[in-house]
Amino acid sequence: MTLSPRRRARTLLATVFCGILPLLAGVFVTAPPASAAALVEVKAFGANPSGLRMYLYVPERLPERPAVLVAAHYCGGSGPAFHLGSEFASLADLHGFLVVYPSVTRESRCFDVSSPQALRRGGGSDPAGVRAMVAYVERVHGADPGRVFVTGLSSGAMLTNVLLGVYPDVFRAGAAFAGVPFGCFATTDGSGWNADCAQGRVEATAPAWGERVREAFPGYEGERPRMQLWHGTDDEVLRYPNFVQEIRQWTDVLGVSRIPERTDRPRDDWERYRYGGSGERAPVEAIAMRGTDHGLLSPGMAGMAIAFFGLDEAPVGAD
Repeated sequence: MTLSPRRRARTLLATVFCGILPLLAGVFVTAPPASAAALVEVKAFGANPSGLRMYLYVPERLPERPAVLVAAHYCGGSGPAFHLGSEFASLADLHGFLVVYPSVTRESRCFDVSSPQALRRGGGSDPAGVRAMVAYVERVHGADPGRVFVTGLSSGAMLTNVLLGVYPDVFRAGAAFAGVPFGCFATTDGSGWNADCAQGRVEATAPAWGERVREAFPGYEGERPRMQLWHGTDDEVLRYPNFVQEIRQWTDVLGVSRIPERTDRPRDDWERYRYGGSGERAPVEAIAMRGTDHGLLSPGMAGMAIAFFGLDEAPVGAD
């Protein structure tokens, strides 16, 4: 029996999920002890064309104009699961920033990073819903529009790339854990999965990758957000060549050389490259983890992302 393109896509997605979910079972660090603050769902936050759910973590202590971190989950996950299984909430308690956890409701539990709507300014889909979430916390909680950041794992890392391309005027920086370049997952047949991209078979020159980002918001001439990239060399779900293509893309978008200004090893099996600067907040920072598969976000990685964003100031309330 010949399957329709849509049935083939669903079959492929199901196969991929079966491979991803066992890997992600060991991804997360042990959740920190619960504080009095709690994760809450926000029901009405604004335009939401793709039916995302919004979960918000508000620490007990916040500065007057807190920063915002959007933390996006992996395929098959949810906002609450990502909240419980990552260190971002405990870091928010320490440093005083808001955490927004968007949560997918479609069957795949993958963010839309492939449709034409998702890949252009004003197109709608998941990026528009996340933008509305950010606007909500700015309006209701007095968040600082100049300090909005995004991070994510796997599908959430892909969304990080997309959000920085579609909304460069909203996000100051992103940290993508095991993702793919902006536009790499693009499809036109309604499928949410691009096997060629996932397998690392989509290549382009740096200017061509950069142009995909610039075409998402034609005419934009403002400052572009910085990008931190993480990838395991043995990633079997979103293969390592995607890391190389991401570096090509974001060094071009930010107008810096692809020759790193500094290379070091934060850990024995990590190689870190800084492009366009040698300090902790270089325009592009890329960390390759030798011998690591798709199961990222081990202890300490979230803290390095927070440091890259500049959110690791003195603990909130400290002198």
